[in-house]
Amino acid sequence: MEKLDLSKKYKAYYTAKTKPELVHIEKAQFLSVRGKGDPSGEDYSQRIQALYSTAYTLKFILKSLGHDFVVAKLEGLWWFDEERFGNTTMDESPVAVPRSEWEYRLLIRMPEFVKENEVSTAINAVVSRKNLQLADEVELFEMNEGQCVQMLHKGPFSTEPESLKLILAFCEQNNLSRNGLHHEIYLSDFRKTPSDQLKTILREPVK
Repeated sequence: MEKLDLSKKYKAYYTAKTKPELVHIEKAQFLSVRGKGDPSGEDYSQRIQALYSTAYTLKFILKSLGHDFVVAKLEGLWWFDEERFGNTTMDESPVAVPRSEWEYRLLIRMPEFVKENEVSTAINAVVSRKNLQLADEVELFEMNEGQCVQMLHKGPFSTEPESLKLILAFCEQNNLSRNGLHHEIYLSDFRKTPSDQLKTILREPVK
């Protein structure tokens, strides 16, 4: 049985240069769970656990049906209440907005052959067999970002504003405005990788 690796099939999606560039991102579907709060907190870790448990359970369900795949990289959409915190620029907001006030949507990209009923079966299995109640909040989510500015950020999350400043300058030079949520693709496992060796794609939908 051939195992589908989305990082190879959609190589451009999981690749970025170390300087800002304009790209077009295709429509895709994801396993997803939403949350709010500090990403160093326990709730964030539990939501990652629920998401991955569902993804691997779904993988084994699909494998039994003849459709095996590699579980893809973790991703995240991030946003905050802009009315409350004002009109901060993309490079200012990581510092200006408290970590406890950030909302997020964690994502793992899914193959096109994954269907709602199979996701529901996987969720029910995770809740009943592993007693992970947060899996009940996992859903199949479709996203179509279209035109984006992105770059590869190397190093700790705390230095992301330096890369975001470059993205902002690129947008201003090319008369591009924000048109969606801040998107991060975690090429490194931040639970195991030293912070100075992290690699993260930063992606901003624009128009």
